[in-house]
Amino acid sequence: MLGEKLRELREAKGLVQRQVAAELQVDTAYISKMENSEKPISRLHLKKLSKIYTVNEADLLSLWLADKILQVIEDEKYANEALMIVQNRISTKKE
Repeated sequence: MLGEKLRELREAKGLVQRQVAAELQVDTAYISKMENSEKPISRLHLKKLSKIYTVNEADLLSLWLADKILQVIEDEKYANEALMIVQNRISTKKE
């Protein structure tokens, strides 16, 4: 999810992976792996990426969290039930 979005944003800006890698002070392979969801993205990089792509950091953070949740529960039999419980808990806390 996040990796795909980052690729879309980079391409929309007309940047190549090498340019983004230089901004983050990482190698190009890391950017490729991030965009292919093969490498986790640090929160620090997320903040920098939001500035590079001029997007709201909260939008990227939502996808970042969704990727983390999916990684933990995607193969679990009761994933949907667990998500509903968490969603209810979060909704209750907001009220």
